Amino acid sequence: MDTLLAIKLAYTAFMAVLIPVYLRQYGPTNFLYFCDLALLLTLAGLWLDNPLLISMCAVGLLLPQTLWVIDYIFNLFGLHTTGLTDYMFDRERSRFLRGLSLFHGWLPFLLVYLVWEMGYDSRAFLTWTIVSCIVLPVCYLWMPKAQPDPGMTPVNINLVWGFDDRKAQTWMSPHAWFALLFFGLPVGVYWPTHLLLQFFFRPAG
Repeated sequence: MDTLLAIKLAYTAFMAVLIPVYLRQYGPTNFLYFCDLALLLTLAGLWLDNPLLISMCAVGLLLPQTLWVIDYIFNLFGLHTTGLTDYMFDRERSRFLRGLSLFHGWLPFLLVYLVWEMGYDSRAFLTWTIVSCIVLPVCYLWMPKAQPDPGMTPVNINLVWGFDDRKAQTWMSPHAWFALLFFGLPVGVYWPTHLLLQFFFRPAG
């Protein structure tokens, strides 16, 4: 079987499990997280053979998900760092549910492979930045804030209230934090990733 076809089938099977489970456990707002949104875009990109969708996800996810992997490894050894992966050690969540969330660890590697296969579409920086600039205000203005006992409800989506889901950051005013995130992600995360992808991978098409 062709490698890319095998990836499409395996990925689709995984998503066929994840989507209904996440909808039942977390609700539809969970798919506002950039990582979960990227899961959907990657699925579409695979079946449409669309390098732009794959490249967008790579621009948006590679650096943040690398941080997720590092934080998870530290947590495995009992070392608390950013708190990004604390939920992976929450015993109130089933092992199956936490196991599904391990996609954060393998999705970046899959995206790198897919960009290698399809090429990098340089429009990805602009298009993912547009997505980010739409999603972040929605999360900040209308989604639940960080709170002491959120249960399974998605709160502080995309860290718009700080790194800790149980309490908002106090380093600066909430508006200042949001502005730092809104403008800092494109400049400090998406643009450097875009340059790296442009340098290391052939252009799409």
